[in-house]
Amino acid sequence: MSVNKVILVGNVGKDPEVRYLDSGVAVAKFSFATSETYKNKNNEKVTNTEWHNIVLWRALAELAEKYIKKGSQLYIEGRIKTRSYDDKDGNRKYITEINGDTVQLLGRRSDSTESSSEPAEKKSQETNNALSDILPENDNVEDDLPF
Repeated sequence: MSVNKVILVGNVGKDPEVRYLDSGVAVAKFSFATSETYKNKNNEKVTNTEWHNIVLWRALAELAEKYIKKGSQLYIEGRIKTRSYDDKDGNRKYITEINGDTVQLLGRRSDSTESSSEPAEKKSQETNNALSDILPENDNVEDDLPF
């Protein structure tokens, strides 16, 4: 038995690029940052940021097109996939991507121009309604988070 499962919580690095295949299937790609902060031996705060290539398909790609923007905080579950291609000089290149199976919007962007929480709450409810149309009913990711 083998397991290929990734769980990430972090921030979107750029707006998703969404395209549609000839078959009509949506594909979204975007960069995603996760950070780890610790104190080194000199008691200085150090932050290491890892960048991930995220790929979402079908309904999740359509969700990304509507709701995910640069700076969005997300919970993503998926699988690691490495693929290769030949560049213009004929050199073999490899790229590692996370194929997302589950996406949960967390919080909202801090640079929002909304002045009161009421519109944000309404927008959050609209987003949750859209998510409930896509995600399974029993998929309450927040209950599974370790913090």
